[in-house]
Amino acid sequence: MIHSINSYNTYNFRGQNQNSNTPKTTTTSIFYVNDLHGNMGNMSRIYNAKQSFDKQNHDGQDVLVLGSGDISAGANIKLLKISNAFLNVMGVLGTAIGNHEFDAEPGQIAEINKSAKYKIMGANVNIQGENNPLQGKITKSFVQEINGSKYGIIGLIPPDLHERIRENESRKTIIPFSKEDSINAVQAEADKMKKDGVNKIIVLSHCGLEFDKNLAQNTSGVDVILGAHTHELIKDIKNNENLFTSKTGEPVIITQAGKDGDQFGILNLEFDENGIIKKAQNNVHNSNKFKRNPILEKIFDGIIGKATEVGYVEKTVPAPEHRLVDPNPHAYLIMDACREEFGTDLALINAGNIRGHFDEGKLTERKVFEVVPLKNRMVKMKLTEEEVVNALKNGAKSLINPGFKPSIVMPSGLEYTMSRKGEVLNATFIDKQGNKHPIDVNNPDKNKIYTVATDDFFASGGDALIPNKINEVDEKFDFDKDKLTCQYIKKQGKPVHIEDDGRIKIVD
Repeated sequence: MIHSINSYNTYNFRGQNQNSNTPKTTTTSIFYVNDLHGNMGNMSRIYNAKQSFDKQNHDGQDVLVLGSGDISAGANIKLLKISNAFLNVMGVLGTAIGNHEFDAEPGQIAEINKSAKYKIMGANVNIQGENNPLQGKITKSFVQEINGSKYGIIGLIPPDLHERIRENESRKTIIPFSKEDSINAVQAEADKMKKDGVNKIIVLSHCGLEFDKNLAQNTSGVDVILGAHTHELIKDIKNNENLFTSKTGEPVIITQAGKDGDQFGILNLEFDENGIIKKAQNNVHNSNKFKRNPILEKIFDGIIGKATEVGYVEKTVPAPEHRLVDPNPHAYLIMDACREEFGTDLALINAGNIRGHFDEGKLTERKVFEVVPLKNRMVKMKLTEEEVVNALKNGAKSLINPGFKPSIVMPSGLEYTMSRKGEVLNATFIDKQGNKHPIDVNNPDKNKIYTVATDDFFASGGDALIPNKINEVDEKFDFDKDKLTCQYIKKQGKPVHIEDDGRIKIVD
C-alpha cells in the first residue's frame, strides 16, 4: 500500500490517467543501502535483489541508486576494492563517506576512487594540506537529471568521525564539521540548488538518526534523508519517527536499513510540480531472501582470489529474523567448532558477533569468514558457574532492551531457556560425553569452574556480558572463529546439516 502523507491527496501514483486539469507529478523510486561493513555475502545478495528490481516496470518512474556510507570496513585494501566493485556494478550514483571508509588511509581511498563510477560525498568536511590525496576527491553535492527531472544529492560524513576511527597523522587531516555546521552546510547546498530550479533534494547522511531528525526539522528544501551510522532498522513511514516537517512545513522522510547488509530499502515517492512529496512508500527487504549472484562472486574472486572449499552444506535453515536475540543454528555450528577444536567445556560468544548465515551448497573459507568477519582473536579462559549464568542473564535482558541490544549468548555445551520478559528460567551443562547437568540459575555455584572457548571481545567485557577478564585468560591465539570452523568442518568429512537443536528456547 502507498503511504499517503496527506490523506486527502487523490493524485494517481505513477501519474497515469491524468487529464489536462491534473497537476504534473513526478514518481521516483530510490534503491538505497547503508552500513554494509564489507559483508561480501550480503553484497552479492543485494546485487541479485537489484537485478530483480531492474526487471520491474519502471515506465514513467525516475530510478536512483544511492548509498549512505560504511559500505566498506577495515583496513584491508582488498575489501575496499570489493566495496568499490559492488558500488560500481550496482549503478550507485553517490555514497556518503562513513567512518569505516576511513579505516583505510586517505591515499588508499583516493586510489580506489580513480575507478569509481560514483561520487564519494561529504559537504561537511575540510581536507587539510595541498598535497592531501583526497584533496578535490570528495563531492559536496551534485544534481542528477532523470527524464527531465532534477534531483539534488548532498552528502554528509559523521561529525563524530574521530571518535570512531583509529587515529594517525594522515587521518588527522580529515576535519569534519560540527553538528550545527553540518546542518548549515546542507542548507547552503540546498539553497544553491533551489536557485538553479532543483526542488527535489536528497541527503545521504552518515550522521545517525537523532542528527537526521534535527536536520529534517531545521532545514528547508530537503525532502529525503537516507540515513546510516546508528544501524537503525526503519520500516514504513511513521509520523515523528521518520516523517517530520521542515522549517517551511514540507514533509521530510528519513530512512535507515539496519546494518551489515542484512537489509536494503526501496523508497517510492510521488512529488507534486513544486517538488513536495505527496505520497511515499518505504519498503525494507531482508537480503537473505535472495541468493548470491554468481557474476559478482566471480568479480570478488578476481580481487581476493578464489576461495578454498572446505565442505558442503546439505541442509540448512533460514537466518534468524532478529539476529541479536533469536536462537541461531548457524551460530551453533560456529560454537560447536570452537568447543571441539579447543577441547573446552563450553564455547560462548555474544550473538552480535555472528554477522551472516550459511546457504546450501559449496562452503568455502570466505563464506565461513562472512559469518564471523570481525577478526577478533580466540582465547581460552575459565569462568565460574556464577559468571556463566550472569552472562546468560545479562544477555537475556536484550529481549526487552531497545534495539535488542547488546545481544544474547550463543553457546556450545550449554542449553538454556529465557522468557520474553528477559529472564533466564533454566540452564543445563552438557558434558563432552553428552550427559546433562542442570544448573540452578537462581543459586549458581561460585566454585564450579568451566573451561571456555571465546574471543578477546567477549573476554574483555564486550557487550557487558561478563566483566573484563582479558588479563586472566589462559591462552591467546592470533586467529578467529572462522579458522576453527573450517578445521572442524574438514574433519567431519561429511555434508553439513544446520538445524535447530533447541539449545536456546524462548517462551512467553
